[in-house]
Amino acid sequence: MMASSQLPNELCNVTAATALILARVFGNSPDFWLNVQRRTDLWEAMHSARDRKRIDCARPLTSAA
Repeated sequence: MMASSQLPNELCNVTAATALILARVFGNSPDFWLNVQRRTDLWEAMHSARDRKRIDCARPLTSAA
């Protein structure tokens, strides 16, 4: 069971089940909570030196002509 302080203290991710629970408690949609998690994950990836290095190495695929 998740402690009530884990989400605000960033100790766990919002899973689909957690999103459903939060939506029921706060009266909004599970999509809202999953989008919060998605935006957090993207921000962390963009600001992580390790992830940034991997991202910068990626190159677009070239079309086979």
